[in-house]
Amino acid sequence: MYGSTVLLIIILISAIPVIAVYIWYRLAKYNISNIQFLFMLLAGAAALFPALILQNILIIPNFLHGRPELFYEFFIRIAFTEELSRFSILTVFFLIPAYKRSGSSLTLNNQDDLQSDENQAAGQSRKAAAAGLVAGLGFALLENAAYAASDLRVLPLRIIITAAVHGACGSRIGTAAAMIRLNPIQAILRILTATAIHGIYNLMINMPGFSPVLAILIALSALLTSISTITNGFSKTAIDKNTENS
Repeated sequence: MYGSTVLLIIILISAIPVIAVYIWYRLAKYNISNIQFLFMLLAGAAALFPALILQNILIIPNFLHGRPELFYEFFIRIAFTEELSRFSILTVFFLIPAYKRSGSSLTLNNQDDLQSDENQAAGQSRKAAAAGLVAGLGFALLENAAYAASDLRVLPLRIIITAAVHGACGSRIGTAAAMIRLNPIQAILRILTATAIHGIYNLMINMPGFSPVLAILIALSALLTSISTITNGFSKTAIDKNTENS
């Protein structure tokens, strides 16, 4: 009973960033329903499991030592597998019929639609970024709870910094998943950008000689960039709609 109570408290504390983003979306009246928010949260949490499987498969080769070994560990085995897993799950969620029927399709159906309505494409891209942010926080929630269950001392830092990294990278992955069919080059670039941010953070937070402050600044700046993209995107969409109606 005591263990269950502690686990529940850990999950609730780990969910603080998710709750904060949910309140932000509701107050800002973004076009993201509660069902969509829950879908993305569950999608992000589910992405943790294929990532763990990939990490167990991609063990460090024996011939790698020194810096190449560190690069492989932090950028490929951890960062890339987690972003790839998140991308795969989000792509499925963006395309499933139930998600489309809810009015939340984040992809355009064909090239003619993209050419005829660039504003719609931009709006969908921003919405995908917003959904990806939620998915990243869902991933972080489950991961943070798992780490905190072993050592409660890591929870305060992980709630802020780890959630910021996963949220920022998830936002970029969400955009990549939404545009992969029509603009695969841009989608791949966003995947690589998310992997680079994640890998640099991993390297700085784990390597002796690097100041943790730099890792924290990277995480927070990446998150602020994503927040700015989402905020400006939804604001522009609202202005465009008002212009069309006037």
